[in-house]
Amino acid sequence: MNKGIAIGVIAAIAVILGIVILVAVENQNPNKMEVEDTLDKEILLEDSPEVDKKLEDIEKIAGENEYNVLPRDWQTSGPFQIDRKEYALGEKIFLRIGGLQFTDKGQVAVMRPLNETHYAVYLTIPFDGAQKEAFNYYLDPQLSKARGLCSVDDVLGKWALVFRGTDYANLNFEIVNKTVPGTNWESVC
Repeated sequence: MNKGIAIGVIAAIAVILGIVILVAVENQNPNKMEVEDTLDKEILLEDSPEVDKKLEDIEKIAGENEYNVLPRDWQTSGPFQIDRKEYALGEKIFLRIGGLQFTDKGQVAVMRPLNETHYAVYLTIPFDGAQKEAFNYYLDPQLSKARGLCSVDDVLGKWALVFRGTDYANLNFEIVNKTVPGTNWESVC
């Protein structure tokens, strides 16, 4: 018999023998635990005044904060779009910019209301069609002492997007007095 074949046969037998020993040792492991099958057992509910009170509180909060997401109603001005005309407090404003020309360069000025006739710059978003012809941006108006937004009243109202450096018309939207559940609007000033 060839010496190489003999070594191969011996190695194969050693590997098979090792696997058989390993399986035998695993089946005799005393550290294994058996778990009771509870899938077919019925869970009995117990009445608890604490749980009932919590459920009532949750239902009350859900009833007070009735919130329905409005369907998208795209507003467009040139290559700029926003997804709605009205937003609730805590809702993100989706700004979509697509199809900028190579020469389009400027800023999107997000203008917040000061009163019925005057606005202040809340945020500016630069754009340059020579660098990027399309991108998305999420605006998330929040209370901020530094920006002069101390309470909900400073956020509510008619906002505008002004496209500086272009001839595109402004886009307007309103933040209305509805609140997205889970958002905090306590005064910060």
